[in-house]
Amino acid sequence: MVELERREKIVLQTETAFFGKTYGEAMSLLIEARDYLASREPIDRQTLLPINRLRLCCETMRLTARLTQILAWLLAQRAVHAGEISQQDALGDHPPLGGVNICMDGEETDAADLPRGLISLLDRSRRLYVRVARLDDLARRQLELA
Repeated sequence: MVELERREKIVLQTETAFFGKTYGEAMSLLIEARDYLASREPIDRQTLLPINRLRLCCETMRLTARLTQILAWLLAQRAVHAGEISQQDALGDHPPLGGVNICMDGEETDAADLPRGLISLLDRSRRLYVRVARLDDLARRQLELA
């Protein structure tokens, strides 16, 4: 029994460390996106052709949607880890990580005409969204087994 408790404690510490790293990465990306959208994006927008301005607007909305979905999920999981809510409450009646049709679309978008700063944010937010979607799937499978 003591050995089982020790193993569960190690697993919990590992999961908490992983979660903390993912949460920190999401917050850093959010701050970077905020700074880009507040200062650099207006400058970048002025240099683009009208069609590419439209694409820039669409892609910045996609970036915002991804980060919103990621952070909402991570904040709910943070509440679970803090013991404020149960995993059932966090995931139970809620659909999986939302906005998949918006957040995952656009992978084939020709990025050559978009600013490099935005391309970087889009790429990193997409990879983080995929990672969090996998975590969501894992949490849901664990919840079903419990």
